[in-house]
Amino acid sequence: MLDRRMSHDDLIDHLVRSTPLSRGEAARVVLDVLAYFDETTEEFVRRRHRELQSGGLTNADIFERITAELPRRAVAPPELSLRQLRRIVYG
Repeated sequence: MLDRRMSHDDLIDHLVRSTPLSRGEAARVVLDVLAYFDETTEEFVRRRHRELQSGGLTNADIFERITAELPRRAVAPPELSLRQLRRIVYG
């Protein structure tokens, strides 16, 4: 974790200058954002399925929402079919 923070000192410095965040808070924000974007497609699909399911949505609504969200990821994965989404979630 330290290596990652060291390699992003310029971004951390920018956040400290441009926001009310302390250096430690800015470093945590950078690491959280990087972890978010390091998430694989499979991890994203599983996480979103859990989140949306806990919100009371049905699988039909969940998979429709995930299908709409995937292209907006930082590095959009290839389009996945409903079958591929189900296999990611249920194996």
